[in-house]
Amino acid sequence: MWQEFLPNAWESILSRIRSFECSQKNAVLVPAAALGVGGMLVFWMRSRHKIKTIEMGDGWWGSGERPLKGKEDESIRPFKIETSDKEMEDLHRRLEQARYTPPLEGAAFHYGFNSNYLRKVVAYWRNQFDWRKQVEVLNKYPHFRTTIEGIDIHFIHVKPSYVPHGRAVQPLLMVHGWPGSFYEFYKIIPLLTEPAGHGLNEGDVVFEVICPSIPGYGFSEAPHQKGFDTIATARIFHKLMNRLGFKQYYVQGGDWGSRITTNMAQMLPQSVKGLHVNLVFVNKRGLRSMISVMLGAYVPWLVGLTREDVRRTYPFMQKNIYDLLRESGYLHIQATKPDTAGCGLNDSPVGLAAYILEKFSTWTDKSFLHKDDGGLESKYSLDELLTNVMIYWVTSSIVSSMRFYKENFSKDPNLTLHARVGVYVPTGIAAFPQEIVHTPRVWAKQNFKNIITYTYMPRGGHFAAFEEPKLLAQDIIHFVRKVEQL
Repeated sequence: MWQEFLPNAWESILSRIRSFECSQKNAVLVPAAALGVGGMLVFWMRSRHKIKTIEMGDGWWGSGERPLKGKEDESIRPFKIETSDKEMEDLHRRLEQARYTPPLEGAAFHYGFNSNYLRKVVAYWRNQFDWRKQVEVLNKYPHFRTTIEGIDIHFIHVKPSYVPHGRAVQPLLMVHGWPGSFYEFYKIIPLLTEPAGHGLNEGDVVFEVICPSIPGYGFSEAPHQKGFDTIATARIFHKLMNRLGFKQYYVQGGDWGSRITTNMAQMLPQSVKGLHVNLVFVNKRGLRSMISVMLGAYVPWLVGLTREDVRRTYPFMQKNIYDLLRESGYLHIQATKPDTAGCGLNDSPVGLAAYILEKFSTWTDKSFLHKDDGGLESKYSLDELLTNVMIYWVTSSIVSSMRFYKENFSKDPNLTLHARVGVYVPTGIAAFPQEIVHTPRVWAKQNFKNIITYTYMPRGGHFAAFEEPKLLAQDIIHFVRKVEQL
C-alpha cells in the first residue's frame, strides 16, 4: 500500500515545487516585462516630441579641391567699397550706346519695363546719378569680409552708438533676397540700432545689426562649385555669427532671406532666439489645404481664416495662380539656364537695370503694372534704385545671383522639401498687403509651430525694409520684446 502511495506523494511534492518555481519566475518576469514595455513606450513618446533639425553638415565652395592641410583663415578683415575713373568711363560709354525698342501703345508695364520710361532712367543715370557720392553713402556703415568654406563673405556690422545702462543689445542678422542687396537695409538700420532716437521705443530693445551679402551677390564671392543652396547659406551664416562671437541671435529676412533664416532656425534652433520673416513659404498641396482653400471663400471661420485673409487671398485663382504666373517668368529662366540670359545682363547696364527695376515696380504694388513709369518713383528715389543696380553691375554678380535659383529649384522644385522639419523657435510674421502671395496664419502654422506675433501690415510690398522701414522696424521690435518676456 505504502509502495503505491509513495510515488504519488513524491509526484505531488514535485508538482508543488514546480508550481512554486513557476510563480517565482512569474513574479520576476511579469514586472520585468512591464518595465521593458513601459520603457519602450516612454522612448517612443519622447522620440515623437524630439525636434527634428536639418543636418548642418559642411561644405567647400572655393576654387579647386579643398586643401587637405592647414586651417582656414578665420580673420575678419575691414572692407571698403571703391570706384575708379575707368569704371565710370566704361559705364557711361555703355549707357550712351544703348539701343531701345519702342513700346506698344498703351502697354504701360504689362509687357515688362516700358522703354520710354527706361530712356528717362538711363538719362538720369548717365548725367545726374553720382556713383562716387553713393559709394560714400554705402561706406557710412562698417564693412567686413571673412573667408568661410573657401569663399569670401561680405557683411556690414552696425552697433548702437549708445546703450542705456542695464539694457541688453540683441544681435540681429538680416538677410536680403533677389534682386536686392544689403543696401535694402540702410534705412532700417538706424531705427533698430537707435530706436529711441527715432521715436520707436524707450530703448528697452536695442539691436546690433549684421547684414551679409548672400554668396554670389554683391561683394560676397560667388561659389566656384555646383550645389550652393539655402542650406549651405544658412550654415555659412551660422558660422559667421559664431565667428563674431554670438552664441544666440535673432534672424530676419524676406524673399530668399526668409528661406535662409528659416533654414537657420531649422538647423540650429538652440542658436536662434527668434525668427522674423516678411515672406512665408508654405505647401498649399494636399487634401487639407484644398479643403481650406475651397471652404475659405464661403465659411472662412470654419477653416481658421479671418476677413483680412479672405480679402487678400480671394479670388484664389487670380491672386495665387494667374498673378503668380505673370510675375514668375524670370524664375523659370533662372531655375533652368541662368547663364544664358545672364550673359546679356552682365554685358549691358541698361538691360540689367530694366531686368532688376521691373521687379521693384510690380513687386512693390501690383497696380503699378498699369502705370507708364511703373510707379517706381512713388516709393523710391532713382538714386536708391540705381545704387542697388550698381552693386550688381560693379561686382558682375548678376549671373551668380541668378544661379541661386537653379541650385535651389533643381533639388526642390516646390521649395517644400524642408517643410517636414518644423520651425519651433519663436516666430514673428509681418504680412504686407502687396506681397506676391499672402499666407494666412492658419496656413503658416503648418510649418511654424511657435508663432508669437502675426501682423497684418497696413501697407507695403515685397521689399519691406527698403519701402516701409519704420513699419518693419516697429514689428521686429514688438516681436523681440514679446520673445524676451517669455
